[in-house]
Amino acid sequence: MSWTDWKWQLQNRITDLDGLSAKIHVTEEEKRSFPKTNEFFQFAVTPYYLSLVDSKDHHCPIRKQIVPTESELEHSSNEWEDPLAEESHMPVKGITHRYPDRAIWYLSHVCAVYCRFCTRKRKVSEPFETPNKKEWEEAFAYFEAQTNLREIILSGGDPLTLSDEVLNSILGRLKAIPHINQVRIHTRHPVTLPMRITDSLCEVFARNFPLYLVTHFNHPKEITETSAEAIRKLVTRGHVSVLNQSVLLRGINDRTETLSELNYKLIKIGVKPYYLHQCDEVFGSSHFVVPIEEGIQIHKTLRGFHSGITIPQYVKDLTGGGGKVLLVPNAYEKTADGKYRFKNFKGKEYDVSH
Repeated sequence: MSWTDWKWQLQNRITDLDGLSAKIHVTEEEKRSFPKTNEFFQFAVTPYYLSLVDSKDHHCPIRKQIVPTESELEHSSNEWEDPLAEESHMPVKGITHRYPDRAIWYLSHVCAVYCRFCTRKRKVSEPFETPNKKEWEEAFAYFEAQTNLREIILSGGDPLTLSDEVLNSILGRLKAIPHINQVRIHTRHPVTLPMRITDSLCEVFARNFPLYLVTHFNHPKEITETSAEAIRKLVTRGHVSVLNQSVLLRGINDRTETLSELNYKLIKIGVKPYYLHQCDEVFGSSHFVVPIEEGIQIHKTLRGFHSGITIPQYVKDLTGGGGKVLLVPNAYEKTADGKYRFKNFKGKEYDVSH
């Protein structure tokens, strides 16, 4: 086992304050908040991703994504444990079926890194949340019976924590369902654990062509030689179409210059910027939130001065399970109490706080 082995990286994740303090300088405030935040959401980071932190800069954009702070303990009234109401659209354990033509399947609730703004804090790192083989069979039966389904999205946690053999079996069975048009994989491993993109994994992907993979780069610092090589292998050996979704995060990427650099670098390594997400209203996330008007202005500047191929769609997943809406001028109404009114894909109105 070595640094370049993805299993070694997972087995040697830093998961406690002592381990973190041995690698970077931890502030007194961070020391105080660590045991309290751990009651709500565990801490874990791969040695690789932690190595990207500038240990001398407490405002490092990588550090802010992984090190817990006292702000996470501030739970606003608009923040939910399950902000996208995924559990209420769950006909079978592990499946969220909200839109008529597509469903999300949570194959694992383990991640290489536990991002502090995670929408699924309630589930990730909790072993009992991961579906077992019996529940997988129930999922396949559901997919086969729902002939209106055209797309299955594999998510988690991170589905790439599963073995190549298991992934090959799952992909093969999904591909064999006649009405399933495409399979999409959502993973942050190219960012936080790029060693996972092995030759054997790419062979699995090539065998199940075509596949669409959405990864999650938030900042230019995350695009390293190692992550760029992982993307190159996905595209050239796995024959995978790779897209990226970022989350707009206060103090991390909420500047036009930062997003411009990120998106151009993504295009350069072979990734299409797909979504720029408004931060979900999950508990303990308010310090990450950028006001919608500010986000729209940032996005407007990008669209006005940069190549169209580098521009992602700016979207919000409506709190309460309404689905995604585009965030563009005139897409919403601001109410007297400071909330925003959106209409979802069914024409239903939703009020959210930001």
